[in-house]
Amino acid sequence: MPHLTLAGQVVAAYGRHYLVETADGRRYTCFPRGKQSSVACGDRVRFALSGDEQGVIDAVDARSTLFSRSAAHREKLIAANVTQLAIVVAAEPSFSEELINRCLVAAEHQRMRSLILLNKCDLEEAARTALARLDPYVQAGYRVIQLSALQGADALRPALAHQATVLVGQSGMGKSTIINALLPDAQVATREISAFLASGRHTTTQARMHRLDADSTLIDCPGLQEFGLHHLSLQDIESGFVEFEGFLGQCRFQNCRHQSEPDCALAQAAETGAIHPRRLEMFRRISRAETGRK
Repeated sequence: MPHLTLAGQVVAAYGRHYLVETADGRRYTCFPRGKQSSVACGDRVRFALSGDEQGVIDAVDARSTLFSRSAAHREKLIAANVTQLAIVVAAEPSFSEELINRCLVAAEHQRMRSLILLNKCDLEEAARTALARLDPYVQAGYRVIQLSALQGADALRPALAHQATVLVGQSGMGKSTIINALLPDAQVATREISAFLASGRHTTTQARMHRLDADSTLIDCPGLQEFGLHHLSLQDIESGFVEFEGFLGQCRFQNCRHQSEPDCALAQAAETGAIHPRRLEMFRRISRAETGRK
C-alpha cells in the first residue's frame, strides 16, 4: 500500500528535525530523505507519512526567496519564502555594524525589503547614541523603527502586516522580548514545538515561524554573532549596498575593487557625502574578507 503524501509548510527546524504544518493545522515531525538536508523554515514541502504524526520530506517546492549565510564550504539556510528582513539592534548593549551590513546585503541579493529595529529606546541617552550610529542606513534609504519591547511592540505591527518577515539579531538585543510582546502565547508555542521536536530535548530551534494573523508571519532565529557571505560574488556584494548603484561602472578602472584604486567613483562619492563614508568602509571590510578567500 503506497504511503500517503501530504503538503505543508515548515514552521520549525532543528538539525534534521522539521515541524511541518498542513493546511488544516495538523503538525508532523518530519525528516529529509537521504543524508543531505536542504530544508529551511518557511519552505513548502511534500512529505510521505511514515508513522503517527511523522513523515519523510520527499520534495521542496520552488522558493520565492532563500535567506542564508555561508562559510567557505557550508551554507546555512535560515528562512525561505520570506518577503522582509527585520534586524534587531539595541540602545544597549552595543551592536555590530558589520553584522547589520552583512544581513542587509544578503536580503538585497534576494530582493527582500529590510527594516532595522532599534530596541530599548526607553534608555534615552543610549538610544540617541545608537540612532546616530544608524544614520548611514537611514541615509541609504532603510527604515529604522524605534521601540521599547518591554513597553509593547505596537510601533512594529504596521511594518509586519501582510509580510513574511525573518527576524534576526545578535544575542542580548531583546529579540525574544519583542516576540513575546507581539505574541503573548509565544512561550507556550515554543514549548509545544520542543515537544514535537525530539520529545522536548531541544529548548531552542534553529528557526520557528509565528503567525501574526491570516497573512502575516514572523520567523524567529537564534542570536547571530557572525554572518558569512561566501556564496556571493564581489558584484553581488556591491549590489547589496543599494546607494552604490548610481556610481558602479563609473570608476577609472573597469575591474576596480573600490579599495585604494585611483579615481574610484565610490571613494569620490564618499568624499562628497553622496554615500556615507562608513558604508564604504563596511563594504571594503566585507568584500576583502569574503572575496579574498575565493
